[in-house]
Amino acid sequence: MDEVKETNKKRKKIAIIVFTAIALIGAIILFFYLRYKATHITTDDAFIVGRIHTIASKVAGTVKAIYVKDNQSVKKGNLLLEIDPVDYEVRVNEATSGLSAENARLLELDAKIEASKKQLSELHTAMEVAKAKLELQDANLKQAEIDIKRAENLYKKDAISKEKYEKTMTAYNVTLAQVKAAKEQLKQTEMAVETQKAVVRQVEAAKTSQLSAIKEKEAKLKAAQLNYGYTKIIAPSDGYVTKKSVEVGNQIDVGQPLMAIVSLDDIWITANYKETQLENVKPGQKVEIKVDMYPGKTFRGTIDSIMAGTGAVFSLFPPENATGSYVKVVQRIPVKIVLEKGEDPERILRIGMSIVPTILVKDE
Repeated sequence: MDEVKETNKKRKKIAIIVFTAIALIGAIILFFYLRYKATHITTDDAFIVGRIHTIASKVAGTVKAIYVKDNQSVKKGNLLLEIDPVDYEVRVNEATSGLSAENARLLELDAKIEASKKQLSELHTAMEVAKAKLELQDANLKQAEIDIKRAENLYKKDAISKEKYEKTMTAYNVTLAQVKAAKEQLKQTEMAVETQKAVVRQVEAAKTSQLSAIKEKEAKLKAAQLNYGYTKIIAPSDGYVTKKSVEVGNQIDVGQPLMAIVSLDDIWITANYKETQLENVKPGQKVEIKVDMYPGKTFRGTIDSIMAGTGAVFSLFPPENATGSYVKVVQRIPVKIVLEKGEDPERILRIGMSIVPTILVKDE
């Protein structure tokens, strides 16, 4: 009996020691686990996003040639596809011909303006000559008036003959008629000057209108040239061709999606963390990133920014908490994480991949 009691006591002591050891180890593990969770903020609600350039045509037409295929790598400026340019080339030629005709009309108007101004200048000269002639005739008339008065006095005194008196009278009348003719000529010249000024203004106004017509034709030509250039669709950035949905011979419309270019040089991660996890999270903190597709590889990144609202607020149908029964739900806030330089040199990451990012809060 004593031996059995002694054995039972030993077993109890061992059980107590083992239990104590297990409890101690569990406490240590729990301590380090809680410490780890406090400094390593993790979520599996995260994925890779990037810039997707949807390729669409700015003009309608028939696809003449396609120079890329699905998943092909392209560089910015590479030719992707070409639309049959015949119709647009015809429009360019028509616009060019129209502009040439308007320019020829402008040259004609310039020649008319030059000729009209030259004629106006000649009329001004003629008007100055007419003024000078009138001044001369006025001077001759004054002299003739003096001569006729003198001749009248002398004739009354029989100092001169009647014939000489009559010749003096005739000279006076001729001079008077010459003054009237000079005045009429000056008047006609002035009227011709005014008429010619109106002609010059009319031709200059026609030139102004013609310049407007030329600008309109230039705009049409530019639009035609742009549309002709749009028949060649080029890559807007480096990337990979995806979602190609067009073939040679297809009739396409303006704005119709033809393919997409996915740029893998500018990708980032959107991680939707619970609001209760973000108390100590801030931009600049380091992030360890694990990708489901590459379980043995760890990528590194940095927090770029934290969204200004929860994902639910920016959804198509945001919640209306002020109506109906309210149930509190922990919201998720998107966090943008950017990869560090050189983390994906072979571009093995793809948009939409599921990832598990861990924010290292201790590395602030």
